[in-house]
Amino acid sequence: MRGRSVLLWAWRGLGAALAVGSLEFAAALGETPVSLIPFVTSIAVVLGMPEADPAQPRALVGGHLVSCGIGFLILLTLGSSPILAAAGVGLSLVAMRATGTMHPPAAINPLLIVAERLSPLFILAPIATGAVALAAFAFVWHRIGSDAPWPKRWL
Repeated sequence: MRGRSVLLWAWRGLGAALAVGSLEFAAALGETPVSLIPFVTSIAVVLGMPEADPAQPRALVGGHLVSCGIGFLILLTLGSSPILAAAGVGLSLVAMRATGTMHPPAAINPLLIVAERLSPLFILAPIATGAVALAAFAFVWHRIGSDAPWPKRWL
C-alpha cells in the first residue's frame, strides 16, 4: 500500500472502531446486546468499502428494514423454529434484491427476530435508528477524512 492508502485505511479503521464502541455503549444502556450483531458487519461494509453498492444509504437503511419486515412476517404468521429462521434469511436476500436494497449484513435480522422471538419494536430501536445513525456517522466521517465523497447516491 502507498502512504495515502495506508492513511485512508487507518482512518476507516478508526471510524469503524469508534462506531462499534458507540454501538456497544448504546446497547449496554438499552440492554440489547443482540443489536450489535447486524450492525458490526454493517459498519465494516459502510466504512471499509464505501464505494460498494451495499454500502450506500438506500441499501444500509432499506436492507435492514426489508429484512426485519420479512422476519416479523414469518414470526407473526408462522411462529418460531430453526427452519423458519433460516427461511427468513433466504427470503430476506430475495426481498432485498427485488427492492434494490441489498445489504448482506441485514440478512441476519430475520434469523435473530424469528429465533429469539423479538418484539416488533426491534425494527424501530435498534434497527431503524441504528441504520440512520450509521448513515449519518458515515456521511460525516467520510467527509472529514476521505478522498471520495460518500455516498455515491442517497437513493
